[in-house]
Amino acid sequence: MATKGINDKEESAATPPGEHGEDSAAKGMSEGDAAALSHHPAREKAIRAASKAIQGKSPAKPKQAKPGIEADTTRAAKAASLSPDLPEALRALASGERVTVRRDGASRADGKAVVYWMQRAERAFDNVALDCAVELGNELGLPVVVYFAGISNFPHANLRHYVFLNEGLRTVAEDLQLRNVSFVLRNAPHEDHLTFFRDVEAAIVIGDENPMRVPESWRVEIAKKIDVPFWTVDADTLVPMNRFDKAQYAAYTMRTKLWKMVPDYLETSTNPKAKHAWRKPDGFHADDPAKDMTEGWEHLDRSVGAAPDLRGGAHAAQARLKLFVDKLLPGYAHNRNHPDQDGTSVLSPYLHYGHISPLTIYLAIEAAVEKDKSLRESADGFLDEMVTWRELCVNYVKYNPHYDDPGCAEEWAEKTVAAHVNDKRDPVYTVEQMEHAETYDELWNAAQRQGVRLGWMHNFMRMYWAKKILEWSPDNATAMQTCIYLNDKYFVDGRDPGGYAGIAWAIYGKFDRPWGERKVFGKIRYMSGASTGKKFNSKAYMAQYPPESDAAAAKGAQSEAQSQERPRAHRTKGQYGG
Repeated sequence: MATKGINDKEESAATPPGEHGEDSAAKGMSEGDAAALSHHPAREKAIRAASKAIQGKSPAKPKQAKPGIEADTTRAAKAASLSPDLPEALRALASGERVTVRRDGASRADGKAVVYWMQRAERAFDNVALDCAVELGNELGLPVVVYFAGISNFPHANLRHYVFLNEGLRTVAEDLQLRNVSFVLRNAPHEDHLTFFRDVEAAIVIGDENPMRVPESWRVEIAKKIDVPFWTVDADTLVPMNRFDKAQYAAYTMRTKLWKMVPDYLETSTNPKAKHAWRKPDGFHADDPAKDMTEGWEHLDRSVGAAPDLRGGAHAAQARLKLFVDKLLPGYAHNRNHPDQDGTSVLSPYLHYGHISPLTIYLAIEAAVEKDKSLRESADGFLDEMVTWRELCVNYVKYNPHYDDPGCAEEWAEKTVAAHVNDKRDPVYTVEQMEHAETYDELWNAAQRQGVRLGWMHNFMRMYWAKKILEWSPDNATAMQTCIYLNDKYFVDGRDPGGYAGIAWAIYGKFDRPWGERKVFGKIRYMSGASTGKKFNSKAYMAQYPPESDAAAAKGAQSEAQSQERPRAHRTKGQYGG
């Protein structure tokens, strides 16, 4: 089918043949809602607690969980359920709300080190999992060793993801020295976890919590085979995932509960130093994080290269946060929904890899508002995105085993999908056509090229991008598969709860409500190119991501001054706050 051009009049983006396709401007998935937080009683309490935390005042201690709402047991009951062989100091750590004890018992008496198996929280500071390991090491009189396993066959991962990951590990290795903690990287084929634990003679192993299916299966398997205590710690969320004991239906059902808990978790880390240093034994295998971790991986997908404007690591994350707070936050409330502008946080890749803590971001935003009250609207919109929506996505993946398949649909969505399964789709594009941005819709094509070339897509466009894939696929299940394939292959923050929840929202109406009946979509929310393109300067956006031949010409014409307007890690847009 020939590509349809964009005219200068009413429609700023293409529409399907024969349709006018208007859609409501109502907020959708990944759109922070400042109004939902403004003057909310729970939000007001969180603001006061944040102010105290910023000023260095001691926040209130976490309250006991309420049975049947956030947790099944109280902290005291959890402590009482632990092994009687556990010393009191270790029992206090193990009973924390962020800790899941996967293998109970006293630490190995002749152990030589406390091991922190780092996987999701890839940072050396403001990391409660690492803090737990350091506190254990100091209590036991043992050094702490951070272990990272370079898995060569992580599902849907390719060179783009490993480059970003590898850059982050270099920062981790550097920063851990400041805490007197050792770092060991073992890349495939040397990444066997149990072998490493035996090699260092671990007394106890601390790991990260990760609700994704594959990492969780690793933890379950390790817990069955390991011969020392094994705990995992939730360092990925502001409010511990365990405070909720079931899946939440939507943002509006979670928001009040969540924000009531936020003040309990605003205590900043003291980043304790390990009192004892570890000495690597002679002949001990450790890979150099400064080198390419993928060297020798014959079966790695190298078809997708590094994202040109994204550099991994905690230092890059902090630089982006500073830029966002200092320069972009004032205009965030307006600019976040303008994909043609750089007005977003671009923190989702760093949150995905754990290069920065959500608490670090939260307090930086609140500190900015302390200095300038006019930032409150932008701050509330951003924090509703990063806290309410992001933690809803984590909750979704943790408690819904169908987070990436049609089984995620609510009953109303199942019915409307079944009622429209035989609707004619026109046009229907193949996965290859969509992957190569070969559709009639130049706005959609530009979004797809943005994802392929840069490794990210503006949040506003992600919603439209997924909705059109539904429109152009033979059925909803195929549309979901296509979205996941493209999301995971090209986005640096792919393979993440936010991505899967966003796709479920677009394709099956997850966290949404029934809308007006229409062809193909049924009661699932529709987004048209005509309406979407009118909400921002779509022509300017499309001009940034032209077809390959035009892009090459534009790149050659770009001046050196323009290319150096911002450091490499700063010239991007992303999810969660953008």
